[in-house]
Amino acid sequence: MHIALLSDIHGNTIALDAVLADIERRGGADRHWVLGDLVALGHDPIGTLDRITTLPGVEIIRGNTDRYIVSGERPPPSPDDAARDPRLVPVVAEIAASFAWTAGCVSAGGWTPWLEALPTEVRGTLPDGTRLLGVHATPGRDDGPGINSVDTDDELDARMGGCDADVVFAGHTHWPVDRTTGAVRAVNLGSVSNPLPPDLRASYVMVEADENEHTIEHVRVAYSHDTVVASLDALQHPGRTWLIAHQRGEVKPRRGGP
Repeated sequence: MHIALLSDIHGNTIALDAVLADIERRGGADRHWVLGDLVALGHDPIGTLDRITTLPGVEIIRGNTDRYIVSGERPPPSPDDAARDPRLVPVVAEIAASFAWTAGCVSAGGWTPWLEALPTEVRGTLPDGTRLLGVHATPGRDDGPGINSVDTDDELDARMGGCDADVVFAGHTHWPVDRTTGAVRAVNLGSVSNPLPPDLRASYVMVEADENEHTIEHVRVAYSHDTVVASLDALQHPGRTWLIAHQRGEVKPRRGGP
């Protein structure tokens, strides 16, 4: 059995295509788990959905940005924050315009009800009996600090508590991580898109399993950041300033990075 696990595609089909080609180069996968943050805020949300929904044995869950698209919620800073600090006004305006652009694409393509109906977790059992859980950030949450490299074992153990799984897979922070706390192995896939320096390649995970054992491997794949930038510019995408900064490695790592 081979399972490919992807997260944080963010509407970037250029990065996604590079990852899918790499999976095929490795012999393909029997199953695919896609763990949220599917469409916002990249240049091709509909192309992303068209690709991932036709993958073999695919299971798809929502992430926090997918929730924002269908609920109207937005990430910080908020308009109230901008009212207190006018320097935040351009940031709030870019966030609002970017999510509105993506939501419009999703609605026009008829995908909104599908996105609304996505579950928040996926479970499975490997042939060797290992129980798997896929979430976006941590069990029961699609946001927050997630699985990272800086929290203590006790802090991570508290987030894994009651997960009823041997291995928990997540994304959200965009940092590949593989830690064991107590009886739970916690694996962050990293991200397909919106990379963080120093390694700007797409990241995903391959699981290989039989009746006797299993392996979990982080995989990195290069793709053309210049092509992503050109696509954003050609569309005059309202969030291109922030997105291009990611593609050029200009965004500082979030908490939990190396």
